[in-house]
Amino acid sequence: MATAEGSGAEGLYNGIATRLEALISEGLLSLLARVSIASIFFLSGRTKVDGLLHVTDSAVQLFEDEYKLPLVDPSVAAHAAAYAEHFFPLLLVLGLCTRFAALALLGMTAVIEIFVYPDAWPTHLSWAGLLLVLIGRGGGALSLDRALGLR
Repeated sequence: MATAEGSGAEGLYNGIATRLEALISEGLLSLLARVSIASIFFLSGRTKVDGLLHVTDSAVQLFEDEYKLPLVDPSVAAHAAAYAEHFFPLLLVLGLCTRFAALALLGMTAVIEIFVYPDAWPTHLSWAGLLLVLIGRGGGALSLDRALGLR
């Protein structure tokens, strides 16, 4: 007997897919994407500071010796990275200005990929995938953006 999902293996597969789509909402996926990528950047930011937001000498040294970004003073770069890795993840977790925060972190990802760790492209590609979902779809139903009527 044919069902709305089809018959045989196709029907079984489509039936399971329908149930999974109902179980795993877009809002839940957006929340998971926001928290996942936010945690990566936030934890990286925590390695650059002591206390709340005091950028460490070792973080500045890292930008002088290893990261060596062109055209940016290492001290400025260390401070900008540390602050950005705290501020934008916080926005993502809250789901506030999600597209903007994700776009900023995608820019950071591009800088890291191009100038710092070009061989880490598989990692950066996975970050970009999560960020592009948030840029393209927004924070989802479980976000302050949605509560405030922001797209």
